[in-house]
Order: sequence, then structure tokens, then C-alpha cells
Amino acid sequence: MQAGNPKYAGKKILIGMTGGIACYKICELVRSLKRNGADVRVIMTHHAKEFISPLTLETLSGHKVTTETFPADDSPQTEMTGTHHIDIANWPDIFLIAPAGGNIVGKIANGIADEILSTVVMACPKPILLALAMNDKMYLNPVVQKNIQTLREFNYGIIDPATGFLAEGYEGVGRLADIEVILWKVEKILFGNSSLVNKKILVTAGPTHESLDPVRFLTNHSSGRMGYAVAKEAALQGASVTLISGPTHLPAPQDVRLVSTTSAEDMARAVDHNISDHDVLIMTAAVADFTPCSQEDQKIKKSEEWVLKLKKTTDILSGVANKKGNKIVVGFALETENEIQNAQKKLKAKNLDFIVLNNPKDSGAGFNTETNKVTIIDPNHVENLPLISKEDVAKIILNRIKKIL
Repeated sequence: MQAGNPKYAGKKILIGMTGGIACYKICELVRSLKRNGADVRVIMTHHAKEFISPLTLETLSGHKVTTETFPADDSPQTEMTGTHHIDIANWPDIFLIAPAGGNIVGKIANGIADEILSTVVMACPKPILLALAMNDKMYLNPVVQKNIQTLREFNYGIIDPATGFLAEGYEGVGRLADIEVILWKVEKILFGNSSLVNKKILVTAGPTHESLDPVRFLTNHSSGRMGYAVAKEAALQGASVTLISGPTHLPAPQDVRLVSTTSAEDMARAVDHNISDHDVLIMTAAVADFTPCSQEDQKIKKSEEWVLKLKKTTDILSGVANKKGNKIVVGFALETENEIQNAQKKLKAKNLDFIVLNNPKDSGAGFNTETNKVTIIDPNHVENLPLISKEDVAKIILNRIKKIL
């Protein structure tokens, strides 16, 4: 469950498919976009139909697939009223061509419009993004490379192909980029801005693991979702982002520098090493307050009774407070009682610009959820927010930071 509107709610995305083995991957792309609220329509070239049926894309998108420049029955394919290809070209917020082979690259670069896909491209006034996919020899052909460069110069978005196992049975460059990469590029166009360009933001996220012996450790239930959402949103807004993360199962956000850590001590060292080069620190990580006094070299054997002695971990925020200077420092407080009072004490003691408070006992605000219910506290105000997505919380945090900047 996600509070508020899905990520792509109200967005219209046109996908153009050319012939290539990567066509099968577009099914998952369409499914993901639809699941997140987008309205998706698909254009397929005749060669694309050799690899996957239009019926499959019609079922996933909920719209008739366009395959002809002059369809026999216009209205069922477009549900529009004007000239067929012009209506389609004007419809989307973004036009994504995936997979985009060397043939369509050459056509666009040279102004050729001889079938439905290239014709719509020529008429489309909206941002156009090409996710390249072809055999390595085709991709590296100097003519194809020149055409790609021409498209870049005309401000077409280009998603470079990945290197990996090709359909021809060997390793090479030419594979369609991962779906996560394509979705990120789409989001950059739809939602990105330059409001944080030239700013460097350091984010911590996730739990820490404090080792007891070679096989056991102390930790907490943090998933890292909040910190990863902040890092991703900062990157969308043009910032240079470093994400210091404890152990999580989350993929690293695109265009974010990831520094992986394990223990509280590891994270403290990473923050200390990176803080001087950043304008902002957002400390979302659930850092362990205690760590074992000693770590055993061998696995601790089961016994009737075993006493575990703990000591305090390094207080990362306190260390930062002593050398904060003009940097903006944002803390997080997880409290289950006397929440406001405890968060205000932390705000003052650690010299924070503001602090984000949440109680994991609140429904939808605990660990491993896609939502959060937070209270933002600065020296003069207390603002209670409703249950919203962690992405929306991240936007609110960054908007406050921009006001301070």
C-alpha cells in the first residue's frame, strides 16, 4: 500500500518498439508503469511484431496497439479524433522508444519518416528518449555511432546499451539497459529538476550490524527505504548525492554514489571521511546505540546462561555538530514515548537544523513500509504530517533544506 497518488498518476507515456529480441522485456516495463499509475500506449513496427504479439501489449497497456500509419479503423486504435499520427504524437508527456535499433536511430537522425514509428517521432513535440539495443557490431559501426551523436546534439535522450550476454551467444555491448535504468531516465524527464544542482548531499540509511561472533550480530528492523527515497529524490533534483548505507536488500538508486558499511563504527568513519565535501547531511540511518564490548573469534556455543555486555556506539551526529560550520544537518528520531520532548532534546543537543520524528508503533509508519507518518521539528516550529509515501516525505525534507539554502 502506498499513501497518496501512485508515482506516475496522470502521466501519459508512449512506447515505441522496434524489432529485436529485447522486445520481451518491454512487457515488464509496461506492467511497471501501469502498476504505478501511468497511462501507457504502444506503437509497434512490423519487425517488432515478429518478436512479440501486439495482443500481449494491448492486454498489459489496456489500449489498442498502433501498428499502421493509416489504420483501417482509426478510432479503436487511438480513441482520438484528429489526424491519426499527429494525435498520437501530441498525446504523451514522454515518448520512449525501447528497444531502439540501429535502423530507427538512422531514420530519426536523417529525417526519414516512412512508417508509423518514425512518422510519429518526426511529429512529436514532447521529450523523446531512446533505449538502444542491437548487436555489438551494429552498435559499434561508425555510421551508427555518428547517428547516435547526431541525436544527442538534437537533444534526444539516449539510454546507452548494457554489456552482457547477447542473443548471438557471446558477451558484448548492445543489451537493452535494465528496466530500473530505463525507468530512472523516464523519471528524470518527468519529475526531475535542477533545484539542487551544484549541491552535494550526504545521506545515511539502513540499519547497522554489531557483531557478536563470526555468525551472529545485533541489529534492528530498519529497511533503509526512507534514506534511499531521500537519496533518489535529491538526485532527481540535480544534487550530487553520496549514500552511506548499512546492510539492506535495496538496489542502489541510479546516479547516486553508494558507500556500503556494516557497523556503527564503519558508518561513523564513512560520515567523517565524506562530510567535509558535502553541503548537507541527512541522517536517516537507524544506527545501533550499543555494540558488544567484545567480539568472539569463534562461534559462541549454546549454554544455559550467557551474559552479554554492551557499550555505547559512536554518536555520529554529536561528532558532526562540533564541526558543522555552515553545513545543513538533518537528524531523524525514532521514539515510542514522550516523542516530541525527546526529539526536541536531540535537536538542541546535536545542533540540528531540524529533526524528523516518527513512532514505529503508528500504523503505516514502522519499518519495512512504503509509507511514513512523521513530525518535522525545528527550533521554532512543530509540523505534524499525515501518513504519506516515503517519497513524499523525502520531497518535503528537501524542500525545507532548499529554503534554508
